Amino acid sequence: MTTGLAGAGVVVTGGGGGIGAALARRFTAEGARVLVADLDSAAASAVADEVGGVAFAGDVASEEGVERLRAAAVDAFGAIDVFCANAGIAPHGGPETPGEVWARAWEVNVMAHVRAANALLPGWLARGHGHFVATVSAAGLLTSLGSAPYSVTKHGALAFAEWLSATYRHRGITVQAICPQGVRTKMLADSGKAGDLIMGASAIEPEQVADALFAAMAENRFLVLPHPEVADYYAVRATQTDRWLGGMNKLQRKVEQALDE
Repeated sequence: MTTGLAGAGVVVTGGGGGIGAALARRFTAEGARVLVADLDSAAASAVADEVGGVAFAGDVASEEGVERLRAAAVDAFGAIDVFCANAGIAPHGGPETPGEVWARAWEVNVMAHVRAANALLPGWLARGHGHFVATVSAAGLLTSLGSAPYSVTKHGALAFAEWLSATYRHRGITVQAICPQGVRTKMLADSGKAGDLIMGASAIEPEQVADALFAAMAENRFLVLPHPEVADYYAVRATQTDRWLGGMNKLQRKVEQALDE
């Protein structure tokens, strides 16, 4: 059992399926008490019932929703020890995507993290410990062909997680960013032929993402890379940017050709 998790209060947003459900199961297996939050009430309840946890249905991106979530978790557990900001959306499109879609991606993928941290930090800093886990995606380290809103907001989510870690790690706050490529979830399925072409061959199961998080927790690592090759891509992006962009553009052209067939 991972040290410190027995009896811990853990919140997992987007916990009704995919990576969130896998995280809920794994934290429960390690002895934690888990609150499963999801917009889908039935999905949240199903996972919560499975793990013997607490279900929360609602929007966890708004200030009001975050406060409701915090209050529910504190009521259930007394305190929140680990917060997994896992909920996310990936709307397709580029700059032509309607403004309200861009705004929603920003709210769910970035501001939900900001608002959760704002609600949690006072208590965590007073106690001298707290653990914030952000499900970011490799899109936050690299990019996401086909979805500018997802790519841009996931870069924002990573930047915020980095800022939290740099600012508060000396005060007992642990921050980790999970950055997988393709994971066999509804989000990948909804990406269609393009998503399958780009990520299908290397896609992993949600449980493997949970395993990668716990391995990183044991080593106290900020970056959680369920696909280890992402580290190599990230290094090329940083040190050979034009080469990396050329490779991504080649992949874009391959996708366009496949979609035209």
